[in-house]
Amino acid sequence: MYIVAVANSKGGCGKTTVATHIAAHFAGRNFRTGLADLDRQQSARGWLGRRPESLPAIRAVDLDVEDGRLPKGIDRLVVDCPAAMAKATVKDVVQQADVIVVPVLPSTFDEDGTVRFLKQLMKLKPVRKNRREVAFVANRVRARTRAADRLEGFLTELSFPVAARLRDTQQYANAVADGLSLFETGGARAQGHREEWLPLFDLLERWA
Repeated sequence: MYIVAVANSKGGCGKTTVATHIAAHFAGRNFRTGLADLDRQQSARGWLGRRPESLPAIRAVDLDVEDGRLPKGIDRLVVDCPAAMAKATVKDVVQQADVIVVPVLPSTFDEDGTVRFLKQLMKLKPVRKNRREVAFVANRVRARTRAADRLEGFLTELSFPVAARLRDTQQYANAVADGLSLFETGGARAQGHREEWLPLFDLLERWA
């Protein structure tokens, strides 16, 4: 099983959007895909509940019920982690994950929160020993703004790759309301935004 944990201790950075899109990508590639939602708000589970049955299936996984044991019959497991890393289940998932994807927004508060999260992350032996892949996603970026330029400078100082830079658009909210990803909406207006995900998907496939 290939596990992707989407995590950052800073809330509101778009973890659920990233997690659901990764899960939809894997399902669209005909992998038996599971999506675990460890966040208290259960937004990813709600997205699954709205997902049309005609689309590639994504299995809802409850890791709390599984008591930390990984479910069987799944090729790809995506975990939407909560902001708090204190929960034992979250630490277990992050330590077992093959890849940790870290979304970050263009704001000083998010950059500060991400620095604190990285310090927590580096305390985990598999990450510290470079046995886990870590990639960043610059999320809700508005081109040619001071905030975007500052975020770019912040990310270049990190020792992990920036796998994608996603522009801000209302199309994500529209897709989520219907249990879809941008790759399943079919709208031509979203094509440019879809292409922004491809470097992340390519990286995840290379690391699998």
